[in-house]
Amino acid sequence: MVLLHVLFEHAVGYTLLALKEVEEISLLQPQVEECVLNLGKFHNIVRLVAFCPFASSQVALENVNAVSEGIVHEDLRLFLETYLPTKKKKVLLGVGDPKIGAAIQEELGYNCQTGGVIAEILRGVRLHFHNLVKGLTDVSACKAQLGLGHSYSRAKVKFNVNRVDNMIIQSISLLDQLDKDINTFSMRVREWYGYHFPELVKIINDNATYCRVAQFIGNRKELNEEKLEELEELTMDGAKAKAILDASRSSMGMDISAIDLINIESFSSRVVSLSEYRQSLHTYLRSKMSQVAPSLSALIGEAVGARLIAHAGSLTNLAKYPASTVQILGAEKALFRALKTRGNTPKYGLIFHSTFIGRAAAKNKGRISRYLANKCSIASRIDCFSGMEVPTSVFGEKLREQVEERLSFYETGVIPRKNLEVMKEAMVQAEEAAAEITRKLEKQEKKRLKKEKKRLAAIALASPENSSSTPEECEETNEKPKKKKKQKLQEIPQENGTEVPPVSLPKPKKRKSFSTEEFVNNDLETANNGNLPKRKKSLTKPEPVSEPEEAANRSVLKKKRKLSLKEEPLSSGPEEAASNKSSKKKKKLLKLAQED
Repeated sequence: MVLLHVLFEHAVGYTLLALKEVEEISLLQPQVEECVLNLGKFHNIVRLVAFCPFASSQVALENVNAVSEGIVHEDLRLFLETYLPTKKKKVLLGVGDPKIGAAIQEELGYNCQTGGVIAEILRGVRLHFHNLVKGLTDVSACKAQLGLGHSYSRAKVKFNVNRVDNMIIQSISLLDQLDKDINTFSMRVREWYGYHFPELVKIINDNATYCRVAQFIGNRKELNEEKLEELEELTMDGAKAKAILDASRSSMGMDISAIDLINIESFSSRVVSLSEYRQSLHTYLRSKMSQVAPSLSALIGEAVGARLIAHAGSLTNLAKYPASTVQILGAEKALFRALKTRGNTPKYGLIFHSTFIGRAAAKNKGRISRYLANKCSIASRIDCFSGMEVPTSVFGEKLREQVEERLSFYETGVIPRKNLEVMKEAMVQAEEAAAEITRKLEKQEKKRLKKEKKRLAAIALASPENSSSTPEECEETNEKPKKKKKQKLQEIPQENGTEVPPVSLPKPKKRKSFSTEEFVNNDLETANNGNLPKRKKSLTKPEPVSEPEEAANRSVLKKKRKLSLKEEPLSSGPEEAASNKSSKKKKKLLKLAQED
């Protein structure tokens, strides 16, 4: 018995549903169509097997892109391998898109079915999806669909390979429109100014030049030989300028008022500006075509190549067309009329504007158009799918040489080279050209970096005058407070505009150093007198001491040192510690002196 499962892709995740036997469902297709609207009856046919939600909107977008391109995503693969039965022969999987069904059948080995009853079941699942999945509401499902739809379309617009094709299509359309408008406006200027100077129409044929000359001349009666040089610059022909001057003197045109002349001049200036913009637009189109489709523009020209791209819709569409379609592209009306009347089909469409067909003989026009369409198809595919980082026109030039050789073969019978040989040469030259272009780009980048470094160095040199003086100023500011302190001590501020002479302050006296013998003698004297120990300066010289007294003094000093090392007074502050030390030492010295 074959088990029928249905895969449903939703904005929130993948859903797998199980159905009854295939035979029973297929026989009851009308009943299935009826019960789709009824949720209770639909539950009798469909049973939810598994639901795998997407982890994030980014994962949902990746999966949708894969499904739309017919690729089995890793999440979908894991989902199907987990929840579908292991026996693949007994499983029939229903999917909505034939592309993803073919991919699943090829990669995973499950038999897939589309259309028929599967479409009706998927319609019911789409209708009752929020009831089949627990915790999902209709509002949240709609929000998920809306968000995913916006992100999908936004990603498609960003991922558009032909993003610059749109500029070419718009440019060539505007160019054609400008040609029509300039022609119409120029005819209006000719007719309007022709009432005053009718002979000018026959002398000057170019529309833009006619408008410039009409704007320059104005009233023909004011034209004289002084303006002849400027008129020659406009017409680029001395004979025409002389003819205009002679015609203005003997013109049979009517007089014109100043206000009419102002209006004609303003309108002709508009036409001149339009013609100048048309030239700049043509230059822009040439640069765009050299970047987007260099081979096609080198083969048949920028204008014809741009018209082919615009008619096809994009460069990718043109590359997908066969050569027979490219040959009659632009002659669809004539083709369908010929098919309807069973007449002769057209031999060429837009490629007729190429120079090759005009150069060919009448009997060879169809042959050369077919050959040219073939080469155009090759060139468009090279431009679209080659994937070269640096665009090069080498292939287009080689294809053009082939068309030239084919033309000479039709006329003289010289056998042209084979396509394989030509393409091998083109590949070698394309690699060399790409390497040369990359080398030039690297040089330009180095020059740009050097200029940037020089500019930054100039900015750094312009500002260092302030920045270099700052460290010296900082040093001066650091030194100034010290000087100020000295000045405060030495100088007295001015009072009432009178200066007071600096007062010399007395220097602090140095403490006199006592010898050990003097220190001991003084302590002994103070101890005998019974007074507190006070250091006094002895003005008289010390008396000579006998040897036994010196030995006693030495022993006293040794005991003093030992006691000072053993006992260290603990105090809360340094001043208290010093006072405690001195008092204890003096007491001990007094005891030792009394014992002696």
